[in-house]
Amino acid sequence: MELSWQTVKAILREVIQEEMAMGRYAMAPRFEGGKLILQPRDATLKSKELPIETFFRKITSVREKLRVLEQKINSHPKLSDVDRAEMQTLITRAYGSLTTFNILFRDEEDRFEGLKSAD
Repeated sequence: MELSWQTVKAILREVIQEEMAMGRYAMAPRFEGGKLILQPRDATLKSKELPIETFFRKITSVREKLRVLEQKINSHPKLSDVDRAEMQTLITRAYGSLTTFNILFRDEEDRFEGLKSAD
């Protein structure tokens, strides 16, 4: 069986996306096909429009990069437990900063979580 170059590229793209979990998250249906519009305060300046799917992929990519960073920190042989805890807190706060974008996720379990407040 001989594969075309396009087929090989498509397979590689699929594997890379799977490994990076970029295709793992589903966007809320109400935003599919939508666009993100960044409108400057000054009406004489041009606005920027971006397909919401592109923005969603970038947000999920940030999540995956944070997870990889978290794994590297937790497995780093030279970091102390105190350093690990401090860096983990920073990562958790970064997740918390991203909770604004939870509205874009279809599934609740895929949404960002920040620090939980003590009850």
